Amino acid sequence: MMEKYICTTCGVQYPKSEHVPESCSICQEERQYVNPNGQEWTTLQTMVESGYYRNEIKQEEENLYSITTTPSFGIGQTAYLVRQNGFNILWDCITFLDQETIDTIEKLGGIDAIALSHPHYYSSQANWAETFEAPIYIHEDDRQWVMEPCERIKFWGGEELPFESGITLHRLGGHFKGGAVMHWSDGNSQKGILLSGDIIQVVADQDWVSFMYSYPNQIPLPARKVEEIAEKVHGLTFDRIYSAFLKSVRTEANEAVQRSARRYVDAIEGKLFNT
Repeated sequence: MMEKYICTTCGVQYPKSEHVPESCSICQEERQYVNPNGQEWTTLQTMVESGYYRNEIKQEEENLYSITTTPSFGIGQTAYLVRQNGFNILWDCITFLDQETIDTIEKLGGIDAIALSHPHYYSSQANWAETFEAPIYIHEDDRQWVMEPCERIKFWGGEELPFESGITLHRLGGHFKGGAVMHWSDGNSQKGILLSGDIIQVVADQDWVSFMYSYPNQIPLPARKVEEIAEKVHGLTFDRIYSAFLKSVRTEANEAVQRSARRYVDAIEGKLFNT
């Protein structure tokens, strides 16, 4: 029987096959990891039929909804649905998708487009795209990391991709070469919101952010790359950041990125502390 197998460690879905894949290319790469207990697989049908998982859809603020699977699955990221002047865009993706989730999102107006920050969150994006008849936007620099080809994927190039209604994708690189963030200029009462995945990650002290090549394996980015990321977002107007794990910088978020980048560079260059 042909199945779309899902890696339980990263949550990324693979194309239909008769047998489970030998390995997960996403997890074997140094930015991720293979489960110490060995490679494990599941399917979306198995997840749904288990009755174990559900998605929590929560309104974070006006026209912004978070979508999180509970209990946590795979990497455990949150997707966000932005509603703007009749245009609904899903930022990042999660693996689990059931009828309750579909019904709730349809009541909110459905999904007109799906935009991804980087490959760790591609999850079951093809299922989401087919279900809601929506195109998927992925930066062309990350084309090689698409494990499940889909005719709805639109690879974009360059440094930014504007949508209608003041929503723009910006390529920052760093964590992945095509790593992107989404700027929503009308969000937060026109003060602006940056949805950052973990290209820019809000940390435990939510007045600060950080930047990494690999989060689980703690591989830092070069100082010059962090300076470049900070410079790229410096000209954007946003007072709030939402990152991938339900953490946010609530006010003065652009300032938080700039001071966090300075602290990061000072730490990497040995100027922040002597220990």
